[in-house]
Amino acid sequence: MINDNHLLYLGALLLCVGLVIVITRRNAIVVLMGIELMLNASNINLVAFDRYFPGQLDGQMLSLFVIIVAVCEAAVGIAIVLRVYHYYDTARPGDLNQLKEHADRNS
Repeated sequence: MINDNHLLYLGALLLCVGLVIVITRRNAIVVLMGIELMLNASNINLVAFDRYFPGQLDGQMLSLFVIIVAVCEAAVGIAIVLRVYHYYDTARPGDLNQLKEHADRNS
């Protein structure tokens, strides 16, 4: 049987995995996936904490709001990454600083 502590451990694990992905990966799409993983971890924790107070839906409503914001963030983030990839032919954020410095030297 899954109890509240299992849900909190799962949320903490997902948060740590998402943070490691954001810190170590260089591809912008993978970084966005790590951010989404961290947002889903916070949703699991919100629902787990909401189980401590039966009859109230505050955690579930906040979780639903976070899901809506995450969808909007993912759509805008992917649109920006696709535009940058179309313009610079790279999706690595580290390469963009080098391209900007190169463009500043040539102009």
